[in-house]
This record gives sequence, C-alpha cells and structure tokens, in this order.
Amino acid sequence: MLERDIRPFTTGRKAWLFSDSVAGAKASAIIYSLMLTCRACNVEPYTYLLRVLTELPQRGADADISDLLPFNVATPPDVLLTFP
Repeated sequence: MLERDIRPFTTGRKAWLFSDSVAGAKASAIIYSLMLTCRACNVEPYTYLLRVLTELPQRGADADISDLLPFNVATPPDVLLTFP
C-alpha cells in the first residue's frame, strides 16, 4: 500500500528535475498533494478538478474556498472510488 502511495512521487521525480523555478516546483507539489487527498477521500480526481476549475473563476479573490478542498466536496455515491 505504501509503495502505491509514493509511486506518483517517484514517477514525478524525473519531471521535477526540469522545474525551472521554485514556484513551478511548489505548484507541482500542490497538485500532487490535492490528487492524493482526493484518493484518500474517495473523490474521483478528474471530476474534482473539473468542479474546482469551473467554480474558482466565479469567486472573488478574497473568497473562502475551503469548501472546494477534496475532503469537503460532497460526491454522489456512484462517483466514489474504491481502492484495494
């Protein structure tokens, strides 16, 4: 189980060598963190990103976006994933 959870990081390690800036590396780390949080919360990542990327532009710069975090997103039961 642990090996499966760290596989995205080991796969991305070579890609991180080409992060041209600290901001780019930080953005990659945020995306990996969000995707693994989706997985831990049984939220389908593509559906989650689609929802977040359509709702974020409609909110103000100072708006509270904590409801868009993966563990706060309510998903219908048919969208839930199960992991062995």
